[in-house]
Order: sequence, then C-alpha cells, then structure tokens
Amino acid sequence: MDIVRTPDERFTDLPDYPFSSNYIEVDDSQDGSLRMHYVDEGRGEVILCLHGQPSWSYLYRKMIPLLVDAGFRVIAPDLVGFGKSDKPTNRGDYTYENHVHWLQGFIAGMDLHDTTLVCQDWGSLIGLRVLAEAPERFARVVLANGGLPDATGIPDEMAPQLNAMLADTPALPIEEVFVKLSGPMEDRPQFMYWVRHCDAHAKFHPAEVMQAGLNHCSEEEYRAWAAPFPSEEYMQGARQFPSLVPIVPDNPAIPANRAAWGYFEQCTLPFLTAFSDSDPVTKGGEQRFIDNVPGAIDQNHTIIPGGGHFLQDDVGPELADVVIQFVRDNEL
Repeated sequence: MDIVRTPDERFTDLPDYPFSSNYIEVDDSQDGSLRMHYVDEGRGEVILCLHGQPSWSYLYRKMIPLLVDAGFRVIAPDLVGFGKSDKPTNRGDYTYENHVHWLQGFIAGMDLHDTTLVCQDWGSLIGLRVLAEAPERFARVVLANGGLPDATGIPDEMAPQLNAMLADTPALPIEEVFVKLSGPMEDRPQFMYWVRHCDAHAKFHPAEVMQAGLNHCSEEEYRAWAAPFPSEEYMQGARQFPSLVPIVPDNPAIPANRAAWGYFEQCTLPFLTAFSDSDPVTKGGEQRFIDNVPGAIDQNHTIIPGGGHFLQDDVGPELADVVIQFVRDNEL
C-alpha cells in the first residue's frame, strides 16, 4: 500500500491544540501496517471521540479539556487518511470495510474496555459498525449528527436509476453544494451533490469544506484544517468517503450495516442521541435510533441549538456537558 505522511511541521503551533502526539501501528489489510495518530489525555473511564469527513481530531479540541477536567480519559484518533495518521494515496484502498478494519485494529491495539463512544459523521458509520462487532469493549454510546445508513426503504430495483442519477450529478463549487444541502429536494437527493463535489470537483479542499460548514473559522483555524493536506495526493481519503456512504441498495456495505442494525435493535447499552438544530445532512436521523434501540429508552436525547454539522466545533462545550451528564446518569 502506497502512503504519504504529512510533515510534522505543518502541525506546529495550531490554536487550542496543545495535546501530545501518540502513535500506534495497525494492520493495513495488505500484509503491511499503517500508523495512526491519537490524542490521549486524562485518566479515568475512556471516552473515545471519533471524527468524520473531512476533519480530524482537531475537531474535539474544545471538548477534550472539559472531559478531562470532569475526570475522564479522552482518546481521539485521526482516522486513516486524516490528521497526522498515514494516508494511502490510492483511493481504492479507502473502502468501508478497510476503515472498519483499521479502527478495529486501533481499539484492539489500545485494549480499550468500558468505553463510551462519541461519534459523528463518518465516525458513526465506522464506530457503530465496530461496536456492533465487538460490543464487549463498550459501555455507552453518544451519537452526534451521525447515523448508520443501510438504504432501508429503497427498493432494490431502484439501484440502477439512482446510480445513473449520481453519475449525472454535476460537481458544484462548495458554496453551491451547501445551498443545495440546505434547500428542498429537487430532481435528486441533495446528498448526491456532496458526493460529487468531493469525488470530482477540481477545487475540493478539506479546509474549504470546514470553513464553509462552521459557524466561525479564523485564519489560524483554517490553517489547522488545511494542515493534514499539503497537496492532492494527501486528500484521497477525504475525497472518497462520501462515495462510500451506502445510500443505494447495491452498495457492498449494505449487508454488514443491516447486520449491525440487527444488533442495535437488541442493544441495551445506554444510547444517547445529541444532534444539533442546524445540520442539513443528518437532521431527523436521530429518530430511528430513539425508536429502535432499547438502550435509548428513557435517555435524555437532546437537540443542541446553534450548531451545524460539525457541532463539536460550533457548540463543543455544550456537547461536552451533555456527554458528561450522560455518563454520570448511566454509571457502570
């Protein structure tokens, strides 16, 4: 597997990110290994914070100190292809199954137990799959602006039509994509514009995405979002993620995601949804979990005001307070 590794100097003096760097090797699924970076702060019960696309552990910088001060050990890895972790240069190496395998290797290598999972965006698509396959390592779940899509309700015979529609979707500039995501559905699902922008737009850049999607992004914060990605070859994981989302019935991840849903429909682990009020991507997605996961019964599910898709940044302290209270309400 061909990889690149972002030079350390690009991460020098990032604002509000004083955390020490830690690394672990995980099996790459091709008889080699990949180096994953992670933040590991504090002592106590483990809170595992998983970011999504196209962010990295920097997304949790506003939450980590609050969780540590509350008495927890916070572990926030950079998924493969992001942050300070290794980045395969071949987009074909970034499969859903590989991402699950890499995170499984990280959790096993760290020997994590009694873990509270906090996951958002692709952090949930991967994290929930890993939890369903190794529930003995977890104690609680906080799902924040995420999900576990499995094309439920979409007839199999619609797959060719949907794939043709996606292929015909234009790759728009990021500003136009956010307008599409926030507007009503027209001739196709709005998410297709997001897939095509990341997949094919010549000016796709993770930092541009983060800047457009956040309530506030200073020049120094923009530098932090750009830090992992010096050039196009570093961005292949960020480009590929949306294309992997199983929204069409013939997606190869559908059987495994439906099997994971079979677990969650029986799951009694305390399960909390903490979404924000202004995320056009996942709005309403919490209801399936509230209605179908036994561990979600009688939990204080919340919609946090003032946050967009990246609520860890927009309303990080508020989300940290929700996580702390949830853990205290559901002691081991």
